[in-house]
Amino acid sequence: MWPYSERAEISRSVGTTARGAPCAGAGAATTSNAKQTPNRRIRRNDSDDLLRVYIGLGANLGDREGTIRTALARLEAHPDVAIVRVSALRETDPVGYEDQPRFLNGVAQVETPLAAGDLLALLLDVERDLGRTRHGPRLGPRTIDLDILLYGQAIVNEPTLRIPHPRMTERLFVLEPLAELDPDLVIPGQGPLRDFLTGLH
Repeated sequence: MWPYSERAEISRSVGTTARGAPCAGAGAATTSNAKQTPNRRIRRNDSDDLLRVYIGLGANLGDREGTIRTALARLEAHPDVAIVRVSALRETDPVGYEDQPRFLNGVAQVETPLAAGDLLALLLDVERDLGRTRHGPRLGPRTIDLDILLYGQAIVNEPTLRIPHPRMTERLFVLEPLAELDPDLVIPGQGPLRDFLTGLH
């Protein structure tokens, strides 16, 4: 289980550094009630190696932090997903559709041998289990939002999946937590993260 090593004000950090230590702070999720992904034929990535993947986290309905913690616990319960670190959670204004509550956003760094499509299916399962629906306005309110931002060095352009995540370089609520986890990160096919971050400040 990933620990929360810090808990500051909101931006109220939920930072982690390793797997296996107890959580600091109240409300930490556990895996005791975590659901496994329904049985399906699981594909591995081409090399069957562990890939470093960054997953965007967001919520603006209900217990936002609690739901994000539960989502992370559900991912950690999967035998092929290891959560390495989680950034601070930041309170952010909605983008694109402003008539809705503010979000909590962050990023998780995970390691997995899962193919990108199977990882996406897992994220969609977790979202569905936690009450995410896709009715209503585009970019509207949601109980949980889990997005593959980066998947190793892969560039994916498929009808249902694009990596790096579209518009991530335009959004501080994505770039800032990514920089917290890896300030020297290079976005495949686009350039150093720090250049995009500088351009938005």
